[in-house]
Amino acid sequence: MLDAHRLMIFRAVVAAGSVQSAAANLGYTPSAVSQHVTALARETGLVLFERVGRGLRPTAAGLLLADRADAVLARLGEAEVLVEDLRTGRTGSLSVAYFASVGSAWMPRVVSTLTGGFPGVRLDLALREWLPDDPADRSDLQIAVERPDFEAWPGFSVHHLLDDPYVVVVPGGHPLAGAEQVELSELAGLRWVDNDFARGWCRRNLVEACAAAGFRPTFHVEAHDYRTALAFVAAGIGVTVLPRLGAVDLPAGTCAVPIVRPTPVRTILAVVRDAAAGAPPLRAALDELRAQSALSPADAPLSR
Repeated sequence: MLDAHRLMIFRAVVAAGSVQSAAANLGYTPSAVSQHVTALARETGLVLFERVGRGLRPTAAGLLLADRADAVLARLGEAEVLVEDLRTGRTGSLSVAYFASVGSAWMPRVVSTLTGGFPGVRLDLALREWLPDDPADRSDLQIAVERPDFEAWPGFSVHHLLDDPYVVVVPGGHPLAGAEQVELSELAGLRWVDNDFARGWCRRNLVEACAAAGFRPTFHVEAHDYRTALAFVAAGIGVTVLPRLGAVDLPAGTCAVPIVRPTPVRTILAVVRDAAAGAPPLRAALDELRAQSALSPADAPLSR
């Protein structure tokens, strides 16, 4: 491999016409310039200069190498600029996966922060309700719901964002409407509207909490997203139990009631690829997620 620094010095000698002039232009000593040129000749196995009187003249091989060196050094300069842009987050890409309720509650601010602070970075966003088993499907940053003791795959780190308690959403005319709280076991005989995929951790977490309260919920209507389930509640079809973060924008005619004894809680984590953890865009995204989670405390007032 050619030493780019020596190639640059050699090109300066050819352009200046002498070692002394090149040394003056570069701020080096003539001895240092001569050493670099000699080392380059040794690396290439070429005779780059020939003596003419007391001076040096580039050989045909030296002239051709100097001519091609301009393109090489220009490309190297472009590569250095690219490296600096990647290091500072002025270019590149960032892949982010998130689940639905975070998508509406947090992601607009996260994306706004990234597009405003890093306009040259391409964002690859994916809606994903579970952590993928296939390494090829894993994002640089995934906001996920998992057990509090979840251990990330090798090469990834876990950052805790929020513990999000569950609430029950009922129609406005329901006996529980306006209650300060309700025990989970009191919901056993009600008509439940499901709001999540059976594979998702939110669904498993809720079923486990109900089992601890002595019953298994009967889902009379199967919906797979909060918005649809809440619309069914507003129509008086049943009640739905969902995390508080999913109840921040309830439809008219419904209200949310905190659940106690026990209170189901989901843990929201950020799973970060270690290789990308130092990139400014990812750090900014994680900082914004922490800020958004701090604005979503477990005891925030509910819509009523």
